[in-house]
Amino acid sequence: MAAGRGPAGDADGGALVFAMLLAVVGVVVLSTQLPTRAQAGSARIPDPASPLDLALIAAARRGDGDQTRQLLGQGASVHASDERDATALVAAAYGNQLEVARILVEAGADVDRQDRTRQSAFLIATSEGYFDLLLLTLAAGADVHRTDSYNGTGLIRAAHHAHVEIIRELLRTEMNVNHVNRLGWTALLEAIILGDGGPRHTETVQLLVQAGADVNLADAGGVSPLSHARHRGYAGMATILEAAGGN
Repeated sequence: MAAGRGPAGDADGGALVFAMLLAVVGVVVLSTQLPTRAQAGSARIPDPASPLDLALIAAARRGDGDQTRQLLGQGASVHASDERDATALVAAAYGNQLEVARILVEAGADVDRQDRTRQSAFLIATSEGYFDLLLLTLAAGADVHRTDSYNGTGLIRAAHHAHVEIIRELLRTEMNVNHVNRLGWTALLEAIILGDGGPRHTETVQLLVQAGADVNLADAGGVSPLSHARHRGYAGMATILEAAGGN
């Protein structure tokens, strides 16, 4: 028996070798279970749009219905997006290209798909006042709870611009009238703070209050809707809020 070695030393050496073997086996097993770089990347990064897909997006942006139909018939994907993550439907929505939007929705376009700035056909319709486009997206099952980059709902966006027709339609859905965006504002606060105090914004306040908006839900700084209205000299809004119990 070699000097310095004994039964305990042999046991320790055997245990060390066994542990090393287990480690090697573990690495091999783990490597077979982990996805490759290509596999992992394919789960996160969509395939680039083909020239045919990009032509479809361009046609949709122009509002060219005939070309849109032709490209779809040739195999262009209604789900493909450009470098800004805009699909053909989003591109059409920006220009209120209603005919093209109908064609794309009928072809299966996702009305909730958002581009890099978190705009969707539905959200664009709410902020721009595109009433017929809004109806199209709602009929196609648009998610009324979907939010933009400010965590704002379509109702908040419509209230900002006093699109009363849009607001009336949205209030028929299950949309939360008291949703708070990233700025700490509800649709009611948005109409007051970013509104001009004129007839349409005043009507917006009336519609929201009638729909159950919390007239005492303050902003992130603790300022109430009534305080904002009074500070801006919006007497009509203040009267509505006072009658609803605002303070």
